[in-house]
Amino acid sequence: MSYYLTRPALPESDKPALCTMNILPPMMTVWYHFARRSLGDGADIVIFDCSGKLKSHDFPGALVLTFLNLYAATKCDEFLSHIARHRRIGWICDDDMFLMSPACLEILRREFADPRTASVSFRPREWWEFEIDGKRIKPSSSYCTAINREIFVAREHLSLAPADGNTHPSPIGKSPKRYDTFDKANEILLRKGYRCAIVPKEEEEKCTAAFSGLSGAVMLLWYFRTPKETLDYFRDPPAKQWGGTLLFGLLSAMLSICTIQELYTKLKGKPYPLPSLPARKELLNILESRRQFLRPEQNLEQVERTSERLRANL
Repeated sequence: MSYYLTRPALPESDKPALCTMNILPPMMTVWYHFARRSLGDGADIVIFDCSGKLKSHDFPGALVLTFLNLYAATKCDEFLSHIARHRRIGWICDDDMFLMSPACLEILRREFADPRTASVSFRPREWWEFEIDGKRIKPSSSYCTAINREIFVAREHLSLAPADGNTHPSPIGKSPKRYDTFDKANEILLRKGYRCAIVPKEEEEKCTAAFSGLSGAVMLLWYFRTPKETLDYFRDPPAKQWGGTLLFGLLSAMLSICTIQELYTKLKGKPYPLPSLPARKELLNILESRRQFLRPEQNLEQVERTSERLRANL
């Protein structure tokens, strides 16, 4: 209610407006550290605080807005239509997608120099593709994507809302069925002849480092009260259930949060209060005991690679 009574907007500027949203405060601290170090004052940052626990003074120069944890698309649309209404570029970035290089800003300037460019993505979806006029095109996603508001909002009046009816093909054989955040608008823009740029892989790897799927693990941490309760959640199911995606995905996300806690502690001098977060070693012991049930692709390669990169560049 308080937000909608005031509905603030950033002042007019040529800078991109950069938005993220957060339910795990220590992750916001780490994200903000890398964003500010990489971008300096080259972008104005907006943070949707969906935990209600962030303190504005911990994020100097950012606009911190307490907001209900509604669908990501709802928050993105609010950001593009209202908060960033005085900006040409509205940039949306997940809080587990860390910006690692000043080159991000130069890439945006380069790509948006083409007036047909409606969006610039630093991390596309990889598991399905648009099939438009006989061509296969990767979806831009909303993981880390900058959007030309003059096209998206003022001219085309689009929304990032998900939708049913996605019949596009997948190179791995899994039908998507639904359009996720920004996917339907992405398709509309492409069919109308706009350019939805995706940065080359080498620039993506230079500019970003990412964890994946942390929200489920965050919900477990808020639900349980002690590390034992969290560990029991992983110990109790029959071992054969580890052949699915749920348990491994949640445990790898929990290990990612262990890295976030480690980095937060280095930045702030003490850990953030997460009373139900187990020790990394205990989580790894559970994973090792279930290893025979895991599929070959179920490994910690991405978690370890991102963790090491963040540690090395803190």
